[in-house]
Amino acid sequence: MSVGATLASGEGSAQAGEYRGRLLEGMAAALDEKGFAEVTIADIARFARVSKRTFYEHFDTKQDCLLALYVASSERALARIAASINPSLDLDAQIARTTQVYFSSLQEHPAVLRTLLVEILAAGPRGLEVRRQVNRRYAELLRKVVASSRPKGGGRHTLSSAMAMATVGGLNELLLQAVEGGDLTRLRRLARPAAALLRAVVGR
Repeated sequence: MSVGATLASGEGSAQAGEYRGRLLEGMAAALDEKGFAEVTIADIARFARVSKRTFYEHFDTKQDCLLALYVASSERALARIAASINPSLDLDAQIARTTQVYFSSLQEHPAVLRTLLVEILAAGPRGLEVRRQVNRRYAELLRKVVASSRPKGGGRHTLSSAMAMATVGGLNELLLQAVEGGDLTRLRRLARPAAALLRAVVGR
């Protein structure tokens, strides 16, 4: 392959990534304006400032775009948690820090969060599988948060896979209650009960 062809390929890949990102942003904006049931592909393309043809080059259906947005949003939140882990912190400080980071991240797009939490449950088997995958990743990250904290006195704290997944379920329920209650402007307040739940599970 020539250098010119390699550069062209890279440019095309970068452009495709840009369009995909814009389409996800377009979906988020459309969800902010109306519920998923009312969102059309034309809405997504309009907010993304691309043609419907460009949409179909990346997604087959609006549900595919919704699932991609769910994954991308979840990955951003989980990446922020991972980046906030500080091995020099003790367990209590580590838990407080990471839960605050997580809920602050979710606070950035509360309307999108509401739709993702509700609509993902009605997205059929694919939606449920994507949700399980994200929950498993979050559970493993919680285990890392606990294991990487600075021990006090004895050995390091541990969190089993089963209890980590149970904790994720509890945190998701906190989010759903906030969504159903309509108070999406104060998600950061959930960081305190979330931290208390994780401390209790670990035995702190």
